[in-house]
Amino acid sequence: MEISKEQIKHLAHLSRLQLSDSEIDAMQGDMSKILDFVAQVEKLDLDGVEPLTQMSKSVNVMREDEVAHMLTKEEALKNAPDANSDYFRVSKFGKKV
Repeated sequence: MEISKEQIKHLAHLSRLQLSDSEIDAMQGDMSKILDFVAQVEKLDLDGVEPLTQMSKSVNVMREDEVAHMLTKEEALKNAPDANSDYFRVSKFGKKV
């Protein structure tokens, strides 16, 4: 399936990308390959095929969530560059440093 340079430029604009002419040509080739692959998959008879949720049959072994050694407030704040008695003190959002 072909995708036009105008479509690539439109996608680049929507994605806020600035592409050179050579990058547009490369992207056009890559996108055409992707669309060709999707077209091949669309032709397959996938009735009865369950969606894939894992890439392998291995199962992640999860440990129990148990409380372990916890830091006290004083231990957590002792190495802070700036703190008051209860909190880490940080600069205001958007403040220029």
